[in-house]
Amino acid sequence: MVVLRAGLCPGLTEEMIQLLRANNIRTVVDFVSSDLEDVAQNCSVSYKVLVAVRRVLLAQFSAFPTNGADLYEELKSSTAILPTGSPSLDQLLDAGLYTGEVTELAGAPGSGKTQVCLSIAANVSLGLRQHVVFLDSTGGFTASRLYQMLQARVEDREEQMEALQRVQVVRVFDIYEMLRALHEVRDCLSQQVESSAGLLKAVLIDSVSAVLSPLLGGRQSEGLAIMMQLARELKTLAKEFSVAVLVTNQVTRDNSTSALKSALGRSWSFVPSTRVLLQGRAAPWEEGTAHTACLAKSPRQPTGMQVQLDIGNDYMQEQRPVTPTP
Repeated sequence: MVVLRAGLCPGLTEEMIQLLRANNIRTVVDFVSSDLEDVAQNCSVSYKVLVAVRRVLLAQFSAFPTNGADLYEELKSSTAILPTGSPSLDQLLDAGLYTGEVTELAGAPGSGKTQVCLSIAANVSLGLRQHVVFLDSTGGFTASRLYQMLQARVEDREEQMEALQRVQVVRVFDIYEMLRALHEVRDCLSQQVESSAGLLKAVLIDSVSAVLSPLLGGRQSEGLAIMMQLARELKTLAKEFSVAVLVTNQVTRDNSTSALKSALGRSWSFVPSTRVLLQGRAAPWEEGTAHTACLAKSPRQPTGMQVQLDIGNDYMQEQRPVTPTP
């Protein structure tokens, strides 16, 4: 809330501010929402002066409207879609990960979150020849596993090593290290740092719950404030620099329905644009482990769609086609 003060805009003098305060007009919102004819009469101030002051305040502090056509053209020019490496998961996500958005993979330990992240890193770095930043807060990233995925996709060793070099891994052990790493990424993007191999297009974080959950038990207000700081950082990074941000999260049980839902509470639930719930189940008669991916939130697709994934020894494969749940 912006308080009226002398010098805030031309024509807004200290004498006028005192007259306005005497009529309970103390902020910019109070002023621009008032009936200026009544204000001019009650405060003995020129109506034309008040109109001029309001025009300047509106220009300084209000958002200018944008029509839908302009927003759509901006979206088309700034959005790229990054395939995940699994056609069925891409179909669930409406073609893949979208730059400018935060996507969340939520699941219990062993549900395949880290493996999906590694598969996406392999596909973006090798198939798209774009850079990836992988923030690892769980110790789940293994270069050998990523290398196996690259070997399954291409036989040329030089291509494999080039793809590995396009994946930058940062180990973070608490929320402050994660925020510092994200600031460094944003600084590099702001300086238009570009290599001959391509641009940074994906930031993968495994996981946000590992660094946020310890803060949400005791001093709740401080933990929520830090969580929202991280949320702003991720959204800004995605939107301003056209980067696809993918985060992993744990799951918990809904008290009323006993259904699985993502952790970190209601405040965090509004951060990702798209949310996928992963659930593993044993399948001893098949190779690997069958996993279910369910679309829980999406701005483009109907929620409840499911896909069966088989995260085997080499790479992520789709096992069954996407099927909507009743």
